[in-house]
Amino acid sequence: MYALGTHLLVELKDCNPKVLNDLQEVTNAMVTAATEAKATIIDVSFHEFNPFGISGMVIIAESHLSIHTWPEYNYAAVDIFTCGDIIDPGVAANYLIRRFGSKNPSVVQMMRGMLSSETSVKLPHKVCSNDVVLRDEVRLPANA
Repeated sequence: MYALGTHLLVELKDCNPKVLNDLQEVTNAMVTAATEAKATIIDVSFHEFNPFGISGMVIIAESHLSIHTWPEYNYAAVDIFTCGDIIDPGVAANYLIRRFGSKNPSVVQMMRGMLSSETSVKLPHKVCSNDVVLRDEVRLPANA
């Protein structure tokens, strides 16, 4: 069955805590992971918490890469979501496993947007506006 996108949930355990707590290192790692996967970077936003930890996101034309670090636990949680079949999110995941020095990584893959019940129909992740058929709008009650 075809899907609109692939979502990787990446658990990075037993990482280098100094790297996980370095804003520039984490930012560079995430941007490079997107670049290595041949993604088109749209925007980058990261925040460093006090006393430690970093959260950030790389917005790509194909969706996003996000990270939350817990250097005090040598751990990072990463999401890599890509639409279409041009980008290989596994390339980004493998790069981050190496870059953060994870000695105990795990990756769970979820196929997102499995809208077709026919296995032979491949869904485009982008369609021309003339091809779009919008469904009825969801209307909320007036007192909601």
